[in-house]
Formats: sequence, structure tokens, C-alpha cells
Amino acid sequence: MKKTQKTNKEKESNTKTRTKESEIFASCSFSSLGLHSTLSEQLQERLGFEAPTLVQAQAIPVILSGRHVLVNAETGSGKTIAYLAPIIHYLQGYNPRIERSHGTFALVLVPTRELCLQVYEILQKLLHRFHWIVPGYVMGGENRNKEKARLRKGISILIATPGRLLDHLKNTSSFVHTNLRWIIFDEADRILELGFGKDIEEILDLLGSRANESVEKGKSSEFQRQNLLLSATLNEKVNHLSKISLENPVMIGLDNMKMQPDSSVNQTGSLGSDVDEDLDYSIKSVNSSSGDYRLPAQLVQRFVKVPCGSRLAVLLSILKHLFEREASQKVVVFFSTCDAVDFHYMLLSEFQWSPYSQFEEELKQMFLKCKTFRLHGNMKQEDRRTTFSAFKTEKSALLVSTDVAARGLDFPKVRCIIQYDSPGEASEYVHRVGRTARLGERGESLLFLQPIEVDYLQDLEKHGVSLTEYPLLKIIDSFPLHSQMHRVKKFVSLESHPWVVSLQRELESYISAEPKIKKQAKDAFCSWVRAYTAHRGDLKQIFMVKKLHLGHVAKSFALREQPSLVGKTFQNQSKKRKRDLKQKQKGLFKKRKVASKT
Repeated sequence: MKKTQKTNKEKESNTKTRTKESEIFASCSFSSLGLHSTLSEQLQERLGFEAPTLVQAQAIPVILSGRHVLVNAETGSGKTIAYLAPIIHYLQGYNPRIERSHGTFALVLVPTRELCLQVYEILQKLLHRFHWIVPGYVMGGENRNKEKARLRKGISILIATPGRLLDHLKNTSSFVHTNLRWIIFDEADRILELGFGKDIEEILDLLGSRANESVEKGKSSEFQRQNLLLSATLNEKVNHLSKISLENPVMIGLDNMKMQPDSSVNQTGSLGSDVDEDLDYSIKSVNSSSGDYRLPAQLVQRFVKVPCGSRLAVLLSILKHLFEREASQKVVVFFSTCDAVDFHYMLLSEFQWSPYSQFEEELKQMFLKCKTFRLHGNMKQEDRRTTFSAFKTEKSALLVSTDVAARGLDFPKVRCIIQYDSPGEASEYVHRVGRTARLGERGESLLFLQPIEVDYLQDLEKHGVSLTEYPLLKIIDSFPLHSQMHRVKKFVSLESHPWVVSLQRELESYISAEPKIKKQAKDAFCSWVRAYTAHRGDLKQIFMVKKLHLGHVAKSFALREQPSLVGKTFQNQSKKRKRDLKQKQKGLFKKRKVASKT
């Protein structure tokens, strides 16, 4: 009890501190931070920033001072502007003006193609009145020869995914980067989680930008290299990257390293020595493996406990409630696999039913009356781009997605995030919910859990994330059934609720009558079970496939029977693994026996 009270007091203290900081920086303007007046106007006119956010007010003066920087701040806090604005400030002030033939001055590394396009769009808006500064991007899935041609002409600020950048560094001789001054790692933790660690180290070597090399190389070059690393979560991999890429960095956004505004910040963006001393921390102090996740204060976080067989009916009911409650809004639902996204996209886009009578075909109507989009890594690049752009511009829409949409993407006016499948790692939770409650706007998140998975809440609480229970029965009771509201106050279980039973029956009838979507449901079932077995570390003890009832899992894909072929394949794979393990153990035993005899 004492521990809980202490935790609550700490949370209140942190909230008060952040509120005070916000109040201090609320009176700032971009010009007072040291940015060029025209650039400050662009931030207001083209991007709608009346005043800097907290992280922008903290980061911009430090970046302008030329120091290496590590920024740890919640998603949706304006980190992109925090690093782009100082770069543009310096490039527009070069005399004589920079030209395309001078090549690349700034390099922004991002984990996904969607984030690459998003940063590029923001950059285009900021450069509206600085036409001589050329933005560009290179990323997987694009035509490599066209990218090569653009690099030959010259790109001043280049946004890139690591794999494609490394390809061009090795094979595109016309890629000029001799004037490179800035390297920015945006969403650094995600870049490393996607397995780009070795690529990043190779990129740093090719560009001569490792921490121990940059000082030496900086002496002989016109400008000293400045590296920036931004991440919403910190871990050992991020710490390692910061050690090899950042030289004596300034930490921004860490709770135990508060930065106070200082009158010594002038129009040129230089910092006084006192501030420098206050911010001069060793990289060894960065350790958030057990620390709190940084989440917006205005985010309402809830969970819903649903038996496996009722998951699909409950998901559709909650979505129906959300869009009927507020017609003009956006919702994002996260799934663990591409097959699951495809199945739910097809179902949500086409499913029709009549709540009054299952026999009256002419009364059937779309269950969800909203535009539905999908996004995952197996889609063609052009389809991903179209979805990304369309969902951004829609006033009311639903997006079903894998974690490809979990990092850095800024979809305006997303009101609710639903995590239908729990994230593979607990740290991923913060990135998914970060698609809502951005830049001070309100938002809500909902995490689906089966009764066997509730220990996941304790795992989140270790990081200062506490969720309240969603009033599910109240929502389900509000739906009319057979022309009247059901009056029964209490049911034995959620599965026996008339609305859930009726909706589940209709879903199963629809799936069994449509061969195409039935096949998709079977594929989704198979990939979902495989993904469930892939949880790592402590989560493996919570998400145990042995505890699953595969028949109930099949119901969650509206299948009346557990797909025999898929089920057998999975079971056979498990048996084969056990058999191989036994044979391996027998082999070792025989070897030991022979060795002991000799």
C-alpha cells in the first residue's frame, strides 16, 4: 500500500514539474529561440505552430549551439520540427547561398518508408520560402535509378531508410556528401529494433562520423559534424548507438536531467557556459530499462478483458460505438500480422447485417459506416503511399495496421488507438498509443487482453503505465437487438450476452458463405498463432500458447471449426521440435556414454 502511495506521489510530482516547464516555455516564440524570422513565420503559417512545444523549446537552442544532442521525448511532442528548424536556419544563412552541386549537408535516418515520406512533406512546407535548399528522400521500394538521378543533381537535406542509404553510399559515385554536417537518427530505437544496427555502424564508418573520429575529422573540415539522436524510449542498443555516434552529448527530455531556460540564449542561438555545464552529462547515466515510459498527460488509457472466442464480436461492437458516438473521428487498430490485417480489412469493409431479423436480407446494411484503410509491410510501395496519404486527409476513417504505423507517423485527429493484439515488446506499447493525443490534443487508447493475459498490466505498471478498465458491458447493453433494447441486467458471462451471441452467429454465417474471406480467415488464424509463440523474454511467460484453446482462437476469426490443416501443421511443427530436441539430447547422452567408456 505504501509503495502505491509513493508511486502516485512521484507521478503527481512529475506531472507538476512538467506542467511548470510547459508554462515556462509557453511564453517563448520561435524567434526568441534563435530561429530566422522567415522560418518562424513558416512554422506558424504552413504548419500551424503558434509557439514552440516543450521539447522544441528545449532542443532548438542546444542544436543551434552546435552540440551533439540526445532527445528522449514522448511521441507527438514535435521532435521533427525540433531538428529540422535549426538545420534550415543555418543552411538559409550560408553566404554565398548553397547550390545543388554542393551535395548533401544534412542526413535524416528513419526506420520506415511512411516516416520517410512524412518528414519529407514537413520539410517541403518549411522550405517554401527557401527554394534554393533542396529536400529529397531515398528508401526501399522506390526506383533506384530515379533516386540515383536525383542524387546526381544534388539534394541538400536527404531523408533515408538505412538499407537504401547504405546501398547508395556504396554504389552511387555521384552521391556527393563531402559537405555533410548533420546526421540525425529519428526514432533511433525502432531503427535498431528492425535490425539496422550493422547498417548504421557501416554508414557511420563510410561517412567518418563515429564519435572518436568526428573530432579529428572536424578539425580539418570547414564545419564540425553534429549528430542528433531522437527516441521515445531508451534501451541498451540506443545507448550503444549514442556512444559511437555522439560526442559529449546534451541530454534533453530525461526526467533526472531537467533543462531550464536561460537568458544567455541570444538571437544567434549560442548558449552561456553555465547552461553548458548544467547539461554536460555522461552518456553512462542514460538507463531506462526500468524507467517510466513518456506518455502524454491528456491520454486516457484503458484495457478490456475479453474471452478469446468473443474478441471479434467485441472489437466490431466497440468500433461501431466509437463511430456512432462521434461521426467525425479517426481510429487505428493494431494487429500482430499482415494476414490478420488483410482479413479484418476485408471483413470490416464488406460485412453487412440486420440487427432486426437475420432472415430479412433487404434490411441488411453495412455494419460499420466509415471508410476503412489497411497498412502493412507486405503491401506494394504505391499502395502503402496511397493509404498513408488518404488516411491523413480523411476526416473520419478507420485504419487497420501492423506496427509499420506505430512509429513516428503523424495522422491528424486520431482520437482512439486500439491494440487488438498486444505488442511484441512492452516498450512498443508507448509507440502505438503515441499515434493519438499528439501536440496537446486529447486521445484515448484501448488494450485488448484475454483473461489469461492480465499479468501484462503488471508489466506495464513497472514502467509507470497504469490502465483503467473499459466499461464494456455498458457499451454492449446500449445496442438494440430485434427492435428492442434488452432488459436483462446481468448475464452469466460476456459470451452469453444476446448481442454478442447474435453478432458472432452472423459473422460466422458470413464467413462460411464467402470462400475468399474464409481462406483469408484461415491464413490469419495460422499467422496469429505463430506470432503468439514469438513473444520474447518475460512476455513469453504471459503469452503462453499452451494456455490457448485453438478452437476459441478459430472463433475469434469467425470460423466455426478450427482449421484442421492449419491446426495440424502447427501441432506437427511443435511435435517435430520436441522430437528433434529429444534426439539431440539422446545424441549428447550417447556421446557422453562413449566418452566415459574411453
